[in-house]
Amino acid sequence: MRRSAPAIGWGLLAAAALAAAASPTLIQLGFAIVAIGVIGMAHGASDLAVVARSRRASFLALYAIVSLTCLLWWSVAPTVALPLFLLASAVHFAAEDSSDIHWTYRCALGVGLITIPAVFHAQGYRALLSYAAGISIPAPMMLALIIMGSSASILLLIRAARHRDMTLPIMIAALLLLPPLIGFSLGFLVLHALPQTDTRRRLMGCATYGAYLKVTGPILLAAILMAGLVAVIFVRVEPSGVRALFACITALAMPHLLVTPMFSRDSYLDGAEVGTINRRGATPRLIGQ
Repeated sequence: MRRSAPAIGWGLLAAAALAAAASPTLIQLGFAIVAIGVIGMAHGASDLAVVARSRRASFLALYAIVSLTCLLWWSVAPTVALPLFLLASAVHFAAEDSSDIHWTYRCALGVGLITIPAVFHAQGYRALLSYAAGISIPAPMMLALIIMGSSASILLLIRAARHRDMTLPIMIAALLLLPPLIGFSLGFLVLHALPQTDTRRRLMGCATYGAYLKVTGPILLAAILMAGLVAVIFVRVEPSGVRALFACITALAMPHLLVTPMFSRDSYLDGAEVGTINRRGATPRLIGQ
């Protein structure tokens, strides 16, 4: 039964993605909110847990400052916030990938997650960016995104062929063929968020995801509630909900991207470098406790 659980989970995720892809944009937006804002947020919810207790006050203060700054930026200058967020996201996806992958492919992955959905869905992709930025996206910018997405696809397919990796071709197909919100959500989960969640779980010494959620659950719930409040505020300004989604992602992702590495470099768990796995799934003892 345990061995069949992952297969069932992947099957449900694929079925939900296909159902959402055949649905109106509002349903697609809902899928993206759940995939990115709930499931995908789980890897960032452990940020506080990997910071030494003595440094948590300064960590939370800086985390809040960056988050609020991002929200303010989206409020007053969405046309500037959007490209900076896309660029920062691409850098983040590339930087957090496995260190044994050549930098060329890491860059292709980071850029590809952002740009590959534009290749076959330029009109829908452009509409999403226009809703987020509040202006019509210039044609030269869209052309640049399509070229980058096409180049990233080719590079990633070359890597997949060399390493006999079936995951990359499947995810590239999803990014290319599914509507942008659905394709990106799947790519974000499978190629970034879920692997990073598993890495955090092991580094924290949690034998199961249940144990991991026991540690990170309160933070995850607080983040979801905050995102909901932010979404309500932004929807009043831009009713499609796209800007609200982007603003929420930015407010939660940018501190994770910029602040956490400054505090967590040497502050994982007591004991071995990877942590002592508690095979019974009990809450691990964090540094400073």
